[in-house]
Amino acid sequence: MKAETTAPYAPRTILITGASGGIGAELARTYAAPGRKLILWGRNPQKLADLATQCCSLGATVETREVDLCDGQAALSAYREDDAASSPDLVILGAGLSDIQTPGSTTESPDKVLQLAQVNYSTPVALATAAAQGMAERGGGRIALFGSVAAFYELPFAASYSSSKAGLAFFAKAAGLGWRQHDIAVTLIAPGFVDTPMSQRLEGPRPFLVSAKKAARLCARAIARRQAVCVFPWPFRVLEVLTRLVPQGLRERILLALAVGQKDAR
Repeated sequence: MKAETTAPYAPRTILITGASGGIGAELARTYAAPGRKLILWGRNPQKLADLATQCCSLGATVETREVDLCDGQAALSAYREDDAASSPDLVILGAGLSDIQTPGSTTESPDKVLQLAQVNYSTPVALATAAAQGMAERGGGRIALFGSVAAFYELPFAASYSSSKAGLAFFAKAAGLGWRQHDIAVTLIAPGFVDTPMSQRLEGPRPFLVSAKKAARLCARAIARRQAVCVFPWPFRVLEVLTRLVPQGLRERILLALAVGQKDAR
């Protein structure tokens, strides 16, 4: 019989996508510690370099990689290189894009829809699968996928965003079930409004807003507990249950009445 242990979860090598800012950067700082290696992916080389300096000052060994997840094949090749060299036992796929249909337009931009599908679904699904292959050969590991509470709602002004996150949520559920036999735990992170540059673009209220630092703590705790789904802040867990009880006709009227805008990306 395997002896039970109460030792805290302590991954040795962690790969984080979307580490240039937001929750990804805070997670890097959260995990930075002596004897730990961080592999940080992002699109902004200067921010990655600054973050690497901070994490090294906390005792971690750090490698950085500039990656554009719109190129899924390049990202997959990059992951295989890092996996062969460093064997990460925790992979956090935190990179993501958001977009909202502009007022007066008939649809979202098809080009942006394609980017959202690649960055929010296709590439992280491929990277998670590659990570699981390596982890299974090494006896296990943990994978975290960043979704959104938007996955629970068919947002008419952000159809591509909400659907990409819904697809990712279903993948996490299915993959977590399939990979459990290899001691690979999959955690879906589904945040509400977090005070990051992505949400700061939104025009209008951001209810139950949490800081990126608090969000990182909640994510790390969910990963340590092998939690299948982590929805935060807590009011969104309640809302998700309540909206399932609302008749579809009323649900659609509420969603169509929502007025959400965003500032142009800089």
